[in-house]
Amino acid sequence: MAEPDITDSLATLISEFSRSGLAELSVRSGEFELYLSSVAGQSGKRRQSGASQGEAGSRAAAAPAAQLAASAPPASVPVATPADLPANARIVTAPNLGTFYRAPKPGAAPYIEVGQTIAEGDELCLIEVMKLFTAVRAEFSGRLHAVLTEDGTMVEAGQPLFALVDA
Repeated sequence: MAEPDITDSLATLISEFSRSGLAELSVRSGEFELYLSSVAGQSGKRRQSGASQGEAGSRAAAAPAAQLAASAPPASVPVATPADLPANARIVTAPNLGTFYRAPKPGAAPYIEVGQTIAEGDELCLIEVMKLFTAVRAEFSGRLHAVLTEDGTMVEAGQPLFALVDA
């Protein structure tokens, strides 16, 4: 019998958490730990109250994505809204749920900048889930008009990431 896909299971868990009205959820199974928070300002941060020092250390070690997000430089351009987009804008969306990173590593320059011409197949960003990084590539060519989400934030499958216009 085939095991269920962990990505689908995580997406279901996150969806249920979003609908539940809970402020926080922590799940631990062996070396795997998942922490979700709907508290504003808690993105990528873990509350340490109620945890022993040893427990806090092991949790911090289990959250490299949160550390990567915290050490990443702020987005170099403001995030655009749909109202800011021209009628001919084509949208690049997230292929799956995960954390959105504009650069290949903390402190590095983003893959693409506003105004840059993009060719079909160019790498635009990374989406990370459970230490698995997926490169998002352009499905069409154009000029980057706007970045539609903040670097280091959680995105959902189908969420708009970039707006491109004809070059």
